[in-house]
Amino acid sequence: MPEADFKPRVYVETTIPSFYHNYRPEPTMVARQEWTREWWDLQAWRYVLRTSAFVLEELSEGEYPDQDQCLRLLDEVPQLELTDEVGELAKVYMQRFVMPKGPSLDAFHLAAASIHRCDILLTWNCVHLANARKSAHIETVNREFGLPAPRLITPLELLADHENT
Repeated sequence: MPEADFKPRVYVETTIPSFYHNYRPEPTMVARQEWTREWWDLQAWRYVLRTSAFVLEELSEGEYPDQDQCLRLLDEVPQLELTDEVGELAKVYMQRFVMPKGPSLDAFHLAAASIHRCDILLTWNCVHLANARKSAHIETVNREFGLPAPRLITPLELLADHENT
């Protein structure tokens, strides 16, 4: 495939539809919503989007404004297969303190994106996922399993990637 035809594979994590339909009035939340919408509406076509049942599970929990719209945003985004390998890698992430143990599905998002060789895991979770301090640890674990590590970034970073192109 010619280089010009290459579209990076992006795993769309739970926070992306959540911020697309944000209802919180704090300025930082509104800014994240604007950046998410700008990326989704104007630049998502540059990528092959993927998500997982983990994302739909998290979006379905509880009740909140625009919950249906968050789920509908992903209607046309194919789901990655959740294999035993995904679960096994998620356990390794938790055992090695790459991702927190507990009710969070962060380890499973990272494992799904890694096993399916996504180039990018798109998220606003800057504590557990899009965190520069975790990158080397993730790369080390993934290398042991013969896997590349996806770039863990926000929509704002992808917008900046395309400002100069």
